[in-house]
Amino acid sequence: MKLQERVFSGMQPTGSLHLGNYLGAMVQWIEMQKTHACIYCVVDLHAITVWQDPKELRDAIRQVTAAYIASGLDPKKSILFNQSQVSAHAELAWIFNCVARLGWLNRMTQFKEKAGKDREAASVGLYAYPNLMAADILAYRATHVPVGEDQKQHLELARDIAQKFNNDFRAQIEALGHADGEFFPQPDPVIMGPATRVMSLRDGTKKMSKSDPSDLSRINLTDDADTIARKIQKAKTDPEPLPSEIAGLAGRPEADNLVGIYAALAGKTKEAALAEFGGQQFSSFKKALAELAVARLAPLGDEIRRMTGDPVEIDRVLADGSARAREIATPIMNEVKDIVGLIRS
Repeated sequence: MKLQERVFSGMQPTGSLHLGNYLGAMVQWIEMQKTHACIYCVVDLHAITVWQDPKELRDAIRQVTAAYIASGLDPKKSILFNQSQVSAHAELAWIFNCVARLGWLNRMTQFKEKAGKDREAASVGLYAYPNLMAADILAYRATHVPVGEDQKQHLELARDIAQKFNNDFRAQIEALGHADGEFFPQPDPVIMGPATRVMSLRDGTKKMSKSDPSDLSRINLTDDADTIARKIQKAKTDPEPLPSEIAGLAGRPEADNLVGIYAALAGKTKEAALAEFGGQQFSSFKKALAELAVARLAPLGDEIRRMTGDPVEIDRVLADGSARAREIATPIMNEVKDIVGLIRS
């Protein structure tokens, strides 16, 4: 039984989305909806693996939804919803808790980073986060997942879980008519583009992050034109002029980051950007980058603010998307329950 190619991805509603989210993921999402069946999710169940203020969480869910749409995601072409409205995510996550092995989760580096030294105080949800991520993807039997480099390990775990489920229940899967014994696909990561990993404007060795205490480290998608221009002008650089070739960016993380941002916003390669600005000082390059960033991002921020002023419309979009997501996930979950031996209504 040939699987339909389907894309799944999502972002947490924790803090404002920023330029790294936009260039590293959302630009890809927008392109993929032209050629694939796409499901894009606001992963609010992942957000509560650490404590969230309930009102702020609801507002953040709506803001991330607005950012998706303002960036170019079409809720008529793609399915756009928030995770907690589709119960298949939590149901399948529990089944995967019983399929995944403790040793697999113990190898997940992101838990170690997020839990820090006091691992005993971390929530079980934070520890089992990768199993929920696997459920997010496989509840729709998605075949392609746009992810950042930091999520590749979790996607590899999703592939391992899919394979183990197929192996553990091969006879039952074949009995339901899946002749090859493969119920869940092994989803492929999609990583592309010149700025898939956007770094901090204050430290080119660190990823741009919502959790960085310095707001100058990132460009938020809700920043206005003046704020965007000011942050770029204050971005850390080095005293040397820009090189004319890629090799000249080696050992210059801030220069490499700003050139990558310019290339991604302009729809060019880094080589083309350096051909344009090689030999120039950062003062002239930053001016051009600021003008380009303002032109691309300021209208997006205006649209996010307009949309979040109408929460009823955002909730309508999410409700419609969740209904469409359930139409796909429900029959898959029904088969999963049949496969593992659960009695369903």
